[in-house]
Amino acid sequence: MSLTGKHGLIIGVANKRSISWAIAQAAQASGARLALTYPSQRLEENVRELAEKLENPLVLPCDVGNDDQIAALASNLDREFGGLDFLVHGAAFAPSSALDNPFLQTTREDFRIALDVSTYSLIAIARAVQPLMDKRGGGSILTLTYLGGTRVFQGYNVMGVAKAGLETTVRYLASDLGPQKIRVNAISAGPIKTLAAAGISGFSTILQVYRERAPLRKNVELGEVADAAMFLLGPESRGITGEVLMVDGGFHVMGI
Repeated sequence: MSLTGKHGLIIGVANKRSISWAIAQAAQASGARLALTYPSQRLEENVRELAEKLENPLVLPCDVGNDDQIAALASNLDREFGGLDFLVHGAAFAPSSALDNPFLQTTREDFRIALDVSTYSLIAIARAVQPLMDKRGGGSILTLTYLGGTRVFQGYNVMGVAKAGLETTVRYLASDLGPQKIRVNAISAGPIKTLAAAGISGFSTILQVYRERAPLRKNVELGEVADAAMFLLGPESRGITGEVLMVDGGFHVMGI
């Protein structure tokens, strides 16, 4: 699955355990030139250190909750790349209070933040990069979701609501952007020890349950998710849009 000559934007790289970083490495190995973003000065150093392991990537600021920064990002990509072939949207965040407390106690502000960063940002960024993908005659947009959007996982709380909204957003964007030959899909990966996962109470128990009950009797690995991403970003999946691809060792098919 070659991405030679393609240009891609990857959002959500936080550290070496990020799913977005695994996808970035795979895309680089497949021949793509990349742009990575960092949401704040606190994470800029991490992203720049990782970017040094890639070949000539762009490293740009982008707080996905700030429309001006999204517009500046699109402008920089247009100037440097002259278009865009694919986007990986790995942005997700909820305040710790929304994860630590019962879901019933979710405040209006915590709900707003979680849905803005984790769900609405896909719409905002897709709108910003559509003209860049139009220059390429189409493109592929990929986001990251989790089974907690359709089933209850204790401690996942408002992020489950955000992921449910994200998956619906994928379908509506796929409908809107399909005529421009822009595909929109999602990967729903099994639990992985990422920075985001560290904030979920009982995460180690979730990992153990997956190992015991998934048909493959194992937890999913970053490389497996990245390989699936390469399929959805590349021409091999040119007839697929509006889908949520499960990469969880088959856990989602099990009843008890």
